[in-house]
Amino acid sequence: MALPTAVGGALKAPRPAGRRRNSLSRRRGVLGVIYVAPAAVLLGLFFIWPLIRTVYISFFDYPLLGPSSFVGVQNYIDAFSDSEFGQAVVFTLFYTVITTPVLLAVGFGLAALVRRRTRAARIFQTVYFVPVVIGLASASYLWVFIWQPDIGPLTDLLARLGIGDASTNLFANPGTAFLIVLGMVVWKTAGLQMLLLLSGIQSIPEEVVEASRMDGAGRWQTFRLITLPLLRPTLALVLVFSVAGSLLAFDQFYIMTSGGPDNSTITAVFQIYRTGFVQFHLGYASALSILLMLVLGAVSVVQMLLLRNADD
Repeated sequence: MALPTAVGGALKAPRPAGRRRNSLSRRRGVLGVIYVAPAAVLLGLFFIWPLIRTVYISFFDYPLLGPSSFVGVQNYIDAFSDSEFGQAVVFTLFYTVITTPVLLAVGFGLAALVRRRTRAARIFQTVYFVPVVIGLASASYLWVFIWQPDIGPLTDLLARLGIGDASTNLFANPGTAFLIVLGMVVWKTAGLQMLLLLSGIQSIPEEVVEASRMDGAGRWQTFRLITLPLLRPTLALVLVFSVAGSLLAFDQFYIMTSGGPDNSTITAVFQIYRTGFVQFHLGYASALSILLMLVLGAVSVVQMLLLRNADD
């Protein structure tokens, strides 16, 4: 039983333990709100409000200059009959289908090479990860330079090896232009996939792997029956990042190919950019953005459902 204490010559009963806990909980709650407030303000200013504004504009014929007029869902209806946007969507899906498995294979291969906890492995981890910290725009300009006809070091190297002509503009051909962009993206982002997959591989208990080998399982059986099932959460994260990045591809094509040749490398985001900031149809571009966001959300949800563990 708590005894009263003397304060200023008068007896004062101690505060009950329950009230003290409630007071401490309130102070912690206020402190948590103070810590979260800056991030919440930034999220509201740069994501929630722009999203609300985009949804609002998508129901208007909203030119850059001049009055706007309400058109309802007409912008969304027009999107399904827009051949240019349809072509951009098809190319984006093709780019995603090609890029995602290539990135996963390269990332898995690099993770397998540097999985051992040695000094040499850590050095190679750093080397493979360095391109990730380079900005996408900077990496794009770098690859544009090294593949430039006559002055690019790689075009000159191929010419010396007897493969092609140094004066050939490889960006003028849809196939070679696509392959150069694909190579840049793999070089730029495979290190991140390696790091994520490596963390997943190293989290697998060695006892489980050793037990499978003692039971007579080979490398392929161990990989298929032990490693892959235990890597499903990591694979889900890697695939969501890869697919989302591919569906939202813009910078590399804008810088490296400018959508060419013959508009053959225009992605969905590139077409939205042209609609909004070249043709100045901001309302229609907003509707296209909302549709792309819904598709991206649906694809991400499906990926997570397919790759989740049975007990999730």
